[in-house]
Amino acid sequence: MAIKMALLTPNDLININKQLQEADSTVQRVTGLDIKGICKALYGTFPGSEKVGIVPVTSGNGIIGNFSASLNAITQYFGFESFVTDMLDVSGYYEAVRNGAEIILMADDYTFLAHNLKNGKMANNQPCTGIIYAEIASRYLKADSKNVLVVGLGKVGFPGAAHLVQKGFRVYGYDPDENFLQRAVSSLGVIPFNPEKPKKFSIIFEATPCANTIPEPVLSENCVLSTPGIPCAISEELRTKYDVQLVAEPLGIGTVSMLYSVL
Repeated sequence: MAIKMALLTPNDLININKQLQEADSTVQRVTGLDIKGICKALYGTFPGSEKVGIVPVTSGNGIIGNFSASLNAITQYFGFESFVTDMLDVSGYYEAVRNGAEIILMADDYTFLAHNLKNGKMANNQPCTGIIYAEIASRYLKADSKNVLVVGLGKVGFPGAAHLVQKGFRVYGYDPDENFLQRAVSSLGVIPFNPEKPKKFSIIFEATPCANTIPEPVLSENCVLSTPGIPCAISEELRTKYDVQLVAEPLGIGTVSMLYSVL
């Protein structure tokens, strides 16, 4: 049986431009590059004049308020020309293509994808989100070692962990689902992390839909926490106490990762 994505709510998408500006500022402070710079370095691509058509989809739980408008704001923030179709579903897809869209963005309860109609490339939001948040974490300028803690090893966390392993990091992983953890251990060489025997990390990547998953004993002063998870993985109290550099934004970073990956 397919597993649904963690679904955003309209409240998650309020003031999306402000959230993007704040995320851009944080990423630049943490890595020395803005989000577009991270994407360019990660994928080796750069947008030209691609036109993005955003198709609202009613399948499953239906349309999330602000979602299509937020995607439109995100794509334009990152320099793409975009539009939201008036029609929905298949009719919307038809409208997007007829109106010159070269890249289609659309999502249902299970898949959020970008499809480049010119070159045939297609991207799924979950791995693209995991990979870019892992890439941001990996570029932390003040990291004190090559050790990384990955919390959550599902459809977002596993690709992120794989990316970190590929980049030569010593990856410690934790997931309450023993099957997810064992898959990461056997296929990636991830080191199982035991919460009962914690150690401190300057780089943490978290990919779960749960709040407050990051315990105090793993936090080092001024560490980076890169997380697409909603709700937030760390309490405000701990964030302040340890001066945690938090990279967290609900939709835009993963979306632009998809777009760059299909260019």
